[in-house]
Amino acid sequence: MAKKWNLIVDVARCDNCRLCFLAVKDEYVGNDFPGYSAAQPAVGQHKWLDIRRKERGAYPLVQARFMPVMCNHCDDAPCIKAATDGAVRKRPDGIVIIDPEKSKGQKKIAAACPYGAIYWNEEKQIPQAWTFDAHLLDQGWTRTRAEQACPLGVFRTIRVEDGEMMRIQAEEGLEVLRPELGTRPRVFYKNLHLMTTCFVGGTVVRHSDGVEECAAGVEVVLKQDGREVGRATTDTFGEFMIDGLEPGSSGYHLDLTGPSGRFSTRFDLGDESPYLGVLPLAAG
Repeated sequence: MAKKWNLIVDVARCDNCRLCFLAVKDEYVGNDFPGYSAAQPAVGQHKWLDIRRKERGAYPLVQARFMPVMCNHCDDAPCIKAATDGAVRKRPDGIVIIDPEKSKGQKKIAAACPYGAIYWNEEKQIPQAWTFDAHLLDQGWTRTRAEQACPLGVFRTIRVEDGEMMRIQAEEGLEVLRPELGTRPRVFYKNLHLMTTCFVGGTVVRHSDGVEECAAGVEVVLKQDGREVGRATTDTFGEFMIDGLEPGSSGYHLDLTGPSGRFSTRFDLGDESPYLGVLPLAAG
């Protein structure tokens, strides 16, 4: 079985430095690669590799997360189905190429992408997307420009057989964007829950001789409809956070247990990550 290219993106590592974005711009703006891509426009909305932002939580527990997005090089790509005259092709190594000559005038190719990763070049009248740096890989490179430029190890470019990729996906808990579409992307995300789910947090305190103090080391157990779904321990500041909760879910029961007392509360989730406030332990 042939080895195919895949990209793994770790959301937890991205801090929005945007060096990957700049590396892709540096590679494609003003540079034609015949058979692979025409030059990316220097101005306009073309973001062949973009960084999406997600803010979660409420004061004082707030997170800002960032996720690089690009052409997913899908195995069942809608852009291939929308194209005519072989304007978009799937290579044996898994990379999708939009032919810069055959695709002229086919705006429907850009419209077909459900991820918004294909851009229309108005001047050249062609659809364009990130080519997985195929022109470099074909020269013997083993990493994309984005991976080379990233100082935090967000990206991993790997070429393996499909069976091995399935093993890696299961072992590392990798996900793809919008799996319900059935497009079978070759860009996989680690820690995608940081963009798609909610967390619950709070600050636990205890009272000693009339003084309110942060309660460190308190055990926090979260249950949903009687089943445990998360567990944490408060830090030095009495704060805790339990992640990976589905937006709009309900039936949660939070129990806190510490040397100086207990606390219990029930709540439902909306679309945002709630801060439950200051939670006082009571002698029990």
